Amino acid sequence: MLDRWHPLGGRLSKLLLGAVFALTASAVVTQAAADSLIIQGSTTFSRRLMEPQKAAIESDSKHDLTVIPNKSMPGLIALLEGRAHMAMISASLGSEVDQIKKIMPGLAYDRLQLHAVISTRIAVATHPLNPVRKVSLNQLRKFVLGQISNWSEVGGKDQPIRVVMVGGGGGVTTVVESELLNGKLPEGPHIIYVKTPVQLVQVIEQEPGAFGFAQLALTKQRGLPELVTEAPIEQTLSLVTFGDPTPAMAAVIEATRRAAEKMM
Repeated sequence: MLDRWHPLGGRLSKLLLGAVFALTASAVVTQAAADSLIIQGSTTFSRRLMEPQKAAIESDSKHDLTVIPNKSMPGLIALLEGRAHMAMISASLGSEVDQIKKIMPGLAYDRLQLHAVISTRIAVATHPLNPVRKVSLNQLRKFVLGQISNWSEVGGKDQPIRVVMVGGGGGVTTVVESELLNGKLPEGPHIIYVKTPVQLVQVIEQEPGAFGFAQLALTKQRGLPELVTEAPIEQTLSLVTFGDPTPAMAAVIEATRRAAEKMM
């Protein structure tokens, strides 16, 4: 159990961070070389790579893995608190850290190391009956911000635009907010927030005026059409370590990269 390596557990007292993180993180990564590695974080990362390739990654790296998909931010918090050996993230490390700092300031964020694995396109999924199939990124931005509110304004039906998004963070939402909206937060009655990526595509299937930023694999699996833009919206899937990776962690990182290359 990781708790025996990290005696404080939970959210760390800011008064003890410096000395405690230096000692406990070192203990965690040393033990990781001998035991099964625990990886927490992005559901997108897990669905895209860990679910289909876990056995191959374990065989290639010679290490057993316990994978816990629970979104990027909880994964990073688990890593910082010593409850995971690595975190899976599906947005930039900087944007995720900025969000965590709002609720947990003072942690040793400078010790986090990013290990990029693969870049994947974010799908802009829409309802099958929506005749609109092509929009500009600027129009997409205005949809989300409520500045364009009806599909008739872009050549579609006279129908209100509904934007479906996963609430509570997550890689896709973070990428959209940082790269498409330049840090602005979408709000208004046209926004439908759901809890999971699966719920997002389900709502799009049920709402004729809806679209949303979805995992590409889920969009294809459900057979949903996409809104095509002049440039793709992409997210990078990465593993994160606290300090330098141990040989065991490095082996898993490289095995995950090789598995990702085979899937391309």
